[in-house]
Amino acid sequence: MDGPAGPHRRDVLPHGRAASGKEDEELPQGLLGDIVLCPEVATAQGAANGHSMDAELQLLTVHGVLHVLGYDHEEPEEEQAMFGLQKRILDDWRASRGETGPSPAPTTR
Repeated sequence: MDGPAGPHRRDVLPHGRAASGKEDEELPQGLLGDIVLCPEVATAQGAANGHSMDAELQLLTVHGVLHVLGYDHEEPEEEQAMFGLQKRILDDWRASRGETGPSPAPTTR
């Protein structure tokens, strides 16, 4: 479960592991990984963070895709790079849809 600051590492499978959890199991060609979203959790987290379920699902999707692509936030430099990119993607997406108001993307954990 996420805290008030946004998604945390425990929401994703460890890098390099397929859904089975086996490190040496290779994913099929073209498959990078899975992202699983739960509307009930997104509703609760969104409310706790002051935004809608839709905004939380957008945040969780971008965060998950960045993890699947290899981004991480264990170290301060990694966190700055990942969360900055996450915010930029979400802000651009929201602007393209004419959405205004504060971004749901945190800049730190």
